[in-house]
Amino acid sequence: MPLQTTIKNALPKSLLGRALLIIVTPLILLQVVSGLIFYETHWDKVSYRLARSVAGDVAAIVQLVTDDPSEEGRERAAALAGRNMDMFVTFLPGAILSNKAAPPTNDLEEVLDRSMQSFIVKPYRLDSESSDRNVSIDVQLADGVLRITTTRKRLFSTTVYVFVIWMIGTSLILFGVATIFMRNQVKPIRRLARAADNFGKGRDVSNFKPEGATEVRQAAQAFMAMRERIQRQITQRTDMLSGVSHDLRTPLTRMKLQLAMFKNVDGVDDLSADVSEMEHMLEGYLAFARGEGTEKPAPTDLGMLLEDVVGQVRRRGRPIDLHLEDQLNLPLRPNAFKRCVTNLVENAARYGQHVSVRAGHRGDAIEITVDDDGPGIPEDKRAEVFRPFFRLDDSRNPETGGVGLGLTIARDVVRSHGGEILLSESPAGGLRGRIRLPL
Repeated sequence: MPLQTTIKNALPKSLLGRALLIIVTPLILLQVVSGLIFYETHWDKVSYRLARSVAGDVAAIVQLVTDDPSEEGRERAAALAGRNMDMFVTFLPGAILSNKAAPPTNDLEEVLDRSMQSFIVKPYRLDSESSDRNVSIDVQLADGVLRITTTRKRLFSTTVYVFVIWMIGTSLILFGVATIFMRNQVKPIRRLARAADNFGKGRDVSNFKPEGATEVRQAAQAFMAMRERIQRQITQRTDMLSGVSHDLRTPLTRMKLQLAMFKNVDGVDDLSADVSEMEHMLEGYLAFARGEGTEKPAPTDLGMLLEDVVGQVRRRGRPIDLHLEDQLNLPLRPNAFKRCVTNLVENAARYGQHVSVRAGHRGDAIEITVDDDGPGIPEDKRAEVFRPFFRLDDSRNPETGGVGLGLTIARDVVRSHGGEILLSESPAGGLRGRIRLPL
């Protein structure tokens, strides 16, 4: 996998995560750089100077004992070290240090050893492991070993811990404050995303208000303007189609009455058939208009709705199997969605001998499948059947295929709920209609 892809996959996907990463990355780099500079310029120098101070005191005590090796001289040197240097001095007569000096075992011994080499020319040995609080320095003299013990405090500065604690503590506080502020800035964007998602699913977004930063408010206002334009366009198209259809029904009714008065006249039967077909087409147009109407979404038991649809078709003598996998509840425009499912089930029952309807959860969506064992639809025609007024039967006979608006209405209804409808080959050998609705 390329390095660029690996880095891209490792980065946060959310806006909040990326914003925090932008804030945290410079903060961590600043802490690392500050820590390195502090260690190099402060910790190392302070430790070295403290070690030189201890080494200088040790050299002074060794010099006092060397100048006056008597018992009284050693006692005076020990008293001076304990009173003014915070050191405890003992003498081990006849003791001999090993010729081979042990290497330093930690940073503290390494710094002290480097300082001792500048002040002490006699053999010596350092021991910081035997005690957690003290450090022992053994110096070889002519008649024995001088052991000098001092506290670790003289060799160690606590400022490094204070610095690290303050550095990490303030960083965590700033990170917490930044997280709270960034979360508040991201909330309006999430609300906008939810509003757009609900609008795409045909749900109510009337309580949405622009909030947040100027750019987010501009995006929200643009969304609201777009929503109003789309709703206005749909309303205008629906009203126009409904109005035209209603207006045409009046002259058609008059034509039917006039044709009914003519009996035994050549051509009357053909004209009556044409008028009936036009009425059938107008009913399709009105159904299409109602599918884009202003029905409000409401919590709906999809299982009961499917049972009602299947029950209506069964009463016409068609065998249909219904299988509900789960309890299915979601916001729907029940009347419009019922017409959509009824259209699919009736089409399947019209062309197939056996029809099965199944519904259940599929991931983050609810899926409804309608299978039949009929002749199906050729694969190259499955996209075209959703076009308005497209009919596989070119005879234009309403009894064999309607006016070509059924699947168009069904798809518009499903898409108005944020879903999709697809046609494919059924395992039963006919056609499968699959409706997928997001939760």
